[in-house]
Amino acid sequence: MKKLLFFAFGLLITTTTVKAQTLKPGVLVVGNGNAAVAAAIQSANSGVKTTILLQAGGFDILPIGADLSSGIQATFLKKLRIAKQITDSTQSVAFDKQTANEVLIKWTDSIKNLTVIKNVMWIKAERSGNNWYFKLSDGRTLKPQVLINPGDAKLNDALKIRAPAQYWEKLDYSNTIYRTNIAAGKSLGDNTAHIFSLYQLLIPQQENLIWMKDEQSMLLGQAGGATAAYAAFFKTKTSLSDLKKIQGELIGYKLNLMPFEDIKNDDPNWKAIQMVGLTGVIKAGIGSTGAKFLPDNLVGTEEVKQPIKDFYYKAQIWFDDYKNSQLTIGGAIEMICYVGNKSPETTKKELEKKWNATYKFATKLDPARQISRRELAVLLQDYMPPFNVNVDPKGKVVR
Repeated sequence: MKKLLFFAFGLLITTTTVKAQTLKPGVLVVGNGNAAVAAAIQSANSGVKTTILLQAGGFDILPIGADLSSGIQATFLKKLRIAKQITDSTQSVAFDKQTANEVLIKWTDSIKNLTVIKNVMWIKAERSGNNWYFKLSDGRTLKPQVLINPGDAKLNDALKIRAPAQYWEKLDYSNTIYRTNIAAGKSLGDNTAHIFSLYQLLIPQQENLIWMKDEQSMLLGQAGGATAAYAAFFKTKTSLSDLKKIQGELIGYKLNLMPFEDIKNDDPNWKAIQMVGLTGVIKAGIGSTGAKFLPDNLVGTEEVKQPIKDFYYKAQIWFDDYKNSQLTIGGAIEMICYVGNKSPETTKKELEKKWNATYKFATKLDPARQISRRELAVLLQDYMPPFNVNVDPKGKVVR
């Protein structure tokens, strides 16, 4: 009897201790929908201790419509296909929440830095300095550094936060804001190419808060997760977010930052095309059905002269002396060597080795031939990446 009493007493102490726990994740995500799930997965993948609070039970994923799926969204759809034993990648997947839940439970359980709390409500939420304080219905306390709120207006009200308008924008090269892009897709309404700027995720005067009104977008959720993880990982404020590092992190996890529907994730030059595409040095063709990079189109000198000059002072001198209306492969190599202070002889020898083996080009290295958009994007990213040039919050080049 005494042993039983001691066991019961010990169990009571243990249970009370668990319930009284204070968890201090780097990032807390409150929500169980598409954006919340993707945000939590990306934050954890980016090396930050992350907690997702599922107040109403399990995950609640809505069907994913026709979009330029990439990153976590593409991986999720692939996992759904495997779960349904669909081997044909062109076959549509009939969506059901039960299978989606099973896939996500298995996936999130396997992620090292991710803690999932189910069927627990927050009963108190407030700011604690630049960070946050949450009291949960099971007695536990959460003190995250960064909070991600995917669409919960009730939570904003509790925190006395007034969220500004937030929206996807059409890709438009007359507005340089596209250079600050952290997510890209196609609008389900008009089928056009859309983008989302990093600076729309941040609310002025509200540090370490990521707000996403669009709670149904995994693409946007992944972007929010990387942005929150940056602040938590580097122990800084979201107002000090490093655009280039966040963009680089998202590209590293295969998220489209430019909505090029003709360049798929498995394209060997996808990364270079995404990075150069973000700069606008090589612009997509924008039509009523989306944006296409047109990788096999040949490059005219006038097409890229001013954009490259905008990024590099030395390019102005080189283009003033280059009189050919076509930009040849040899001309591009000369320009890259001149602007990037590289040895022409060494660079040519390197390119002979890389052209087919590393870059996976199907073409031959012929200096006299007019260069394609694909080839130019890869050479620029490898030897004088305009992606590395900083831009301000409006996308203007900072030199």
